[in-house]
Amino acid sequence: MKRIFPAIIILTLAMLSCQLPGGTPLSTPVTDTEQPTVASPEPVTVNPIPLDGSLTSLYQQVIPGVVSIRTGTAQGSGFVFDNEGHIITNQHVVEGASTVEVAFSSGFKAYGTVVGSDADADIAVIKVDAPEEEVHPLVIGDSDTLQVGQPVVAIGNPFGLSGTMTMGIVSGLGRTQPSSQAAGGGGFFSNADIIQTDAAINPGNSGGPLFNLNGEVMGINQSIRTNDFNEVTGNAVNSGVGFTVSINLVKKIAPVLIRDGKYSYPYLGITSSSELSLDAIEALGLTTYTGAYVLDVTTGGPADLAGIKAGETPSRVQGLNAGGDLIIAFDGRTVTTFDELLSYLITSKSPGDTVILTVLRADQQIDITVTLGKRP
Repeated sequence: MKRIFPAIIILTLAMLSCQLPGGTPLSTPVTDTEQPTVASPEPVTVNPIPLDGSLTSLYQQVIPGVVSIRTGTAQGSGFVFDNEGHIITNQHVVEGASTVEVAFSSGFKAYGTVVGSDADADIAVIKVDAPEEEVHPLVIGDSDTLQVGQPVVAIGNPFGLSGTMTMGIVSGLGRTQPSSQAAGGGGFFSNADIIQTDAAINPGNSGGPLFNLNGEVMGINQSIRTNDFNEVTGNAVNSGVGFTVSINLVKKIAPVLIRDGKYSYPYLGITSSSELSLDAIEALGLTTYTGAYVLDVTTGGPADLAGIKAGETPSRVQGLNAGGDLIIAFDGRTVTTFDELLSYLITSKSPGDTVILTVLRADQQIDITVTLGKRP
């Protein structure tokens, strides 16, 4: 991991996340030895699946809405989003492809067209023309209701084994990761509101749904963090640290992709840190351990125009300047970490929105109004 100064990881709010190691995408390269995989509509909302308490019942209820996806070079997973035949998957699963093959659990197969994608959140939407009896939209949940320790289930197409079900728990919430989109300054745009899970997910699971035990989709399985790779195939090996794009982010982005083919993110234009060490907090002279400390402000960006201040006075920690604003609230919501701030920004705000940042500046609490821009 690249470090700019001890214990400080630099990130740019809604812009840079160049120092965090990203997860390994879970689409699977297709080889000759692998098994073949058999207007802005709102997500369909129906009553939660009535379960008899068994995972078998959950599986039988949701599997008709889970699909396998195959391109010329990779294979992954997806799920039915609405009655119009829109399929949700990861952008990296269909990257470079305009037409893909979609296989349903019934055995029915059809070609689908990629109607929109977003590399920052790693979300793509495919449109499939399929008979009505094949289109089974899954129940879309509310990922804000998730709690660490809650059981979850992943279903997908790992290593071409379609319809595979695994189970685990929510290991963490509100994670951030760098997207595949390069940004200015040598970093990458950030993907936020990521769910961490230990449910076994592997190459080929990308784009598949993560469920709660009510059978509601809580997110899209996206990547794993691992140091182990198969010596023969080069595929990443599951390490129990998986990452899932939250369904609330999907609910915000997917309808826009269906309508416009692309999505614009809100932009604040500051550099912050994911976490400050105790030594850094003392060097900065901060009187609180929580909040998002402003390390840099993009010239001419929304935060700069609103008067947000970055640190300018060198501290005893190399590369860390004191005197910057410490963001402690966003629209009245307490900010304890940068990741929390970023998740709220991306899932709840849009370009042009006016927000209020509450900052501590030299121990004085100030409310600053910022008009969000569009991510460059």
